[in-house]
Amino acid sequence: MDLISQNHNNKNPNTTLLPQTPSSSASPPSFSRYENQKRRDWNTFCQYIRNHRPPLSLASCSGAHVLEFLRYLDQFGKTKVHHQNCAFFGLPNPPAPCPCPLRQAWGSLDALIGRLRAAYEENGGAPETSPFGSRSVRIFLREVRDFQAKSRGVSYEKKRKRVNNKQITQSQPQSTQPLLPPQQQGQSMMADYGHQGATR
Repeated sequence: MDLISQNHNNKNPNTTLLPQTPSSSASPPSFSRYENQKRRDWNTFCQYIRNHRPPLSLASCSGAHVLEFLRYLDQFGKTKVHHQNCAFFGLPNPPAPCPCPLRQAWGSLDALIGRLRAAYEENGGAPETSPFGSRSVRIFLREVRDFQAKSRGVSYEKKRKRVNNKQITQSQPQSTQPLLPPQQQGQSMMADYGHQGATR
């Protein structure tokens, strides 16, 4: 889902952590949809921190600034998130409109953070200092996921495969001989042993 490019037209700002190499005269390589989206997200975030008051550098950017950026993107969201006092709270398919706000969906924010983390490291940032991987960002994403799941009446948990108990019992090897009392078992073993000795 394109979170940012629909609302920003940025000109590839020079905000990388490492100096850029000069472009060659050859034709530019074709990038995948993921790579194009990652570059747009990265450019937009860099534009956001440049327009911040006071302006921020990537080195001084923290998890708190990433949270500000995510909340800023909510104004462009398209996912209805019901308040707890809304009559449609917890309903996956509300029967009527309501004044609850539109927000960015949790899945979109989670994917966005993944792309920004990758772009940060590709531009020279160390994974351990990445503001996109900070604890505050992880907690925020988890809270957004849990609240939106309750608000919209949906589940983001992965479905676990249920094992059929009937299949388990069928797959287990079963003994064809009936169980005998201990005394009869001993007699049967002795009879078999005697039979083997007689055939030698």
